[in-house]
Amino acid sequence: MADRRTFNVVILGVGFLFIFTAFTTCGNVEQTVVNSLENDTFTGSGYHSLGIIYGVFSFSNLLAPTVVAVIGPKITMFLSGLLYSGYIAVFIAPSTWAFYLTSVLIGLGAAMLWTAQGQFLVENSEASTINRNTGMFWALLQCSMLFGNLYIYFDWNGRTEISDSSRKNIFLFLLVTSVLGTLSFLVLRKSHDEEEMLSEEEGQSLLSTRVMYKHRANTAMQDAKSEFKTILKLLKTKTIVLLSPCMAYSGLELSFYSGVYGTCIGATTQFGEAAKGLIGISGIVIGIGEIVGGGFFGLLCKNNRFRRTSVVFLGMVVHFIAFYLIFLNIPNDAPVVSTTTTQKNPFLTPSVSIALLCSFLLGLGDSCFNTQLYSILGCIYAEHSTPAFAIFKFIQSVFAAVAFFYSGYLLLMWQLLLMVVLGFTGTLCFFVVERMQNFSVDLPDY
Repeated sequence: MADRRTFNVVILGVGFLFIFTAFTTCGNVEQTVVNSLENDTFTGSGYHSLGIIYGVFSFSNLLAPTVVAVIGPKITMFLSGLLYSGYIAVFIAPSTWAFYLTSVLIGLGAAMLWTAQGQFLVENSEASTINRNTGMFWALLQCSMLFGNLYIYFDWNGRTEISDSSRKNIFLFLLVTSVLGTLSFLVLRKSHDEEEMLSEEEGQSLLSTRVMYKHRANTAMQDAKSEFKTILKLLKTKTIVLLSPCMAYSGLELSFYSGVYGTCIGATTQFGEAAKGLIGISGIVIGIGEIVGGGFFGLLCKNNRFRRTSVVFLGMVVHFIAFYLIFLNIPNDAPVVSTTTTQKNPFLTPSVSIALLCSFLLGLGDSCFNTQLYSILGCIYAEHSTPAFAIFKFIQSVFAAVAFFYSGYLLLMWQLLLMVVLGFTGTLCFFVVERMQNFSVDLPDY
């Protein structure tokens, strides 16, 4: 039994590693790719596409638990993986309508995929193995930022323009990677709990498949209604209100490091022929920052109030240093240029070393905020963790979507200023929550 569960967790991690190697690499380079297209009929925006994805994802989380309960996590993850692969495939032969349609579909698929992943991981874990299994899965997932971006570096290094043949080769590679990850979900074995549930359903009477799924759907709908009511109640609590600015900030900086900063580096004229290849290296260094921060702060500083505030404060300082260096090192028009290179000069002569240092700091700071937000929510809302985390992902995704929509219009300095203001406010609010004397003050209502 233990071997089967461990096998499932490893295959789950490998599947996500392949799918998100494709998707995170795509998100990192897509605005640069869109800017370099030689197709006059394509009018899409990579920023708008990512905004649609996160916007649809935020609201689809409300429906995802019902879908997963009806068709099961394994099939849900497989179907979601197909939607991810469809989005990647659009870049091989770009079409505006297909680009935005698949953006909507992948937003739906992302909500289903992550909900199913959480359920499947819990089903294949026990109290004694949940931390180990979560760590294994997280380690495999974080490696997704390394391999695809490494391919980008070797293929784009020395290029000033991205040719159609280069684009097609890259996205064929990413498509194959995503499809392999999707197919790996078919190898997953049924957990012991799922087998017991199926045997009970089959043993009650020889129910038809239609009746069995109808019963699951009714049960899932009742659970969804109950959870939605809990979410509405939690939204009114002082703790969630105070943590909302920090959650919102995590959405803004998520959009910046995952889609905007790479575009800025690739558009910096002063980097010359190295600019496009640096997009890949930047993604790798961000991933290293995430892995270092997630491993160190997530494992060593878990459930310690003093250390939580220290880690969040460190995250704020690290990000503010990165923002200041980016402000000095990157041209102000880098996020908004419609061509592939910038026209303005930054305050300093752009330095590759400073640019990559900022990449590492962005990843490190992001891991500081995310690990501690998960930690504090898990501590305060131990009995209501699912709706509490759903609120976190909802707020984070909404603000990430908003950030992607304005990223193509606001100059770099204004984007950085928005993150500084919200980051400072969010950190202060986090400190207030940590220093509240009674963490359970909001829970007696439930």
